[in-house]
Amino acid sequence: MAENTTDIYSRVKALIDEGETSEIEFKSANGGFPGSFWESYSAFANTNGGTIVLGVAEKNGRLFFDGLTEETAIRYKKNFWDCAHNRGKISACLPRESDVKMAQIDNSYILICYIPRASYEIRPVYIGSNPFGNTYRRNHEGDYRCTDAEVRRMFADAEHDRHPQDGRILVGFDFDRDIDIESLHQYRQTLASLQPSHPWAGISDMDFLKKLGAYATEYETGKEGFTLAGILMFGKYDSITNNSSDPMYFVDYRETLATDNPDIRWTHRIYPDGLWEANLYQFYIRVYNRLIQSLPRPFMMKDGIRQEETPAHDAVREALINCIIHNDVNAMGHIVVERTDQHLIFRNPGMMLVSQQQYFEGGRSICRNPILQKMFMRLGRAEKAGSGVDKIVSGWQSLGWPVPTVTEETRPDYVVLTMQLGQENPTRKPHKKTPQENPTRKPHKNELRRMQILEFCVAPKSLFDIMQHLGLKDRKNVMEAYINPMIGAGVLEMTEPENPTSRNQMYVTAKAEAHGEA
Repeated sequence: MAENTTDIYSRVKALIDEGETSEIEFKSANGGFPGSFWESYSAFANTNGGTIVLGVAEKNGRLFFDGLTEETAIRYKKNFWDCAHNRGKISACLPRESDVKMAQIDNSYILICYIPRASYEIRPVYIGSNPFGNTYRRNHEGDYRCTDAEVRRMFADAEHDRHPQDGRILVGFDFDRDIDIESLHQYRQTLASLQPSHPWAGISDMDFLKKLGAYATEYETGKEGFTLAGILMFGKYDSITNNSSDPMYFVDYRETLATDNPDIRWTHRIYPDGLWEANLYQFYIRVYNRLIQSLPRPFMMKDGIRQEETPAHDAVREALINCIIHNDVNAMGHIVVERTDQHLIFRNPGMMLVSQQQYFEGGRSICRNPILQKMFMRLGRAEKAGSGVDKIVSGWQSLGWPVPTVTEETRPDYVVLTMQLGQENPTRKPHKKTPQENPTRKPHKNELRRMQILEFCVAPKSLFDIMQHLGLKDRKNVMEAYINPMIGAGVLEMTEPENPTSRNQMYVTAKAEAHGEA
């Protein structure tokens, strides 16, 4: 019998009201159990999971029930389970019994099948016996057939525990020619300062690289040489991009702060421009020092010692390292880190090895590049259990800022971590105001800034110019606290009032104000 409960009815109505999305698919079953069902099954399993509703047709953006009978729905449910357990039909049976339910809406029956995301160990999930040409993934446009390269990358992820990509031995690489000595010695000095009595402190550079996993020997074959991790971390850029290493390697930091100039794409950028050895260690040092400039540095004492860094600094460090150590060198694209006035954004190529829920729950260490992870851990710069996600979340919450979000993009595959700077809608409990925050002092400060703006804007000025003049960085706050109210009061005018969001928009003091008449 159909499970015609209030909860199921509400769930079905919610699904129908939402319509088709990247996680919901409606399929007509008037002519029998649809063959395209298994394409969607594969697609959901290889992406983020999703729900297939059988017995609902979509026409011209509207949904119609097929009018399936209870008997037909029961038959389709049995058909589903028979095929799901048949390896000749689909490579993995993922749903539990509770994930597949029948429901009755008015006089029509439907079958609701929730397909969970497959763990990395059993991807790809494919139709039939051949994964190539029969593996699907999901994007906003629906199901699409994976290329052979995408299928191979899923198989590589499934084997990453035994064959990590950064453990690949690169034959023919030479210490003097391919290793950047400055990067290696910087790393060693940092380790020595953190652990002065570490037994590796006095050994040679080559022995140190062997201990670190940057140089390895395969006991079975006798093959030895620098690992991909060693060259990526300490190598010279030309050596990193050699065809035998990672020829598509590129790292990119983009900073766009407080500018209204349409000709300025980035206010600062760090990328392989030939002025530095663009290995991962140098990239990490340079980018971390830029990112933390967006954070407050409150005066903190611990055991009588001033602490310059806060949990938020730990969060940024972990986010940057996660971006590096989870990078899939076989995927299209490259590491991109962005800083704007509103966000820090970390993008690394590849698919997530865990679900988003597992990502935030933490506690399970799954890393695509475990040797790189250990290199950062030696410096106390990475968390193995849960990949440091707890530090990212707690560090941001310590400032009262929103919990960071993580999303996956397809074609090309990217994992995107976004950390919002500041709190747009504060929900924290009110705290005792400091003298600087006391409302009795704010009107004086605000009025002073309004006068500064009026004096400065006698000639038209851009928002960026105004912010620099006031020494402020929050564009949204400047607009809401000063510019918009002053325009509303008629004391400040836009040079392009018919197009308020124009890139060429400037602000000028109203004529009456400029001549002291108001």
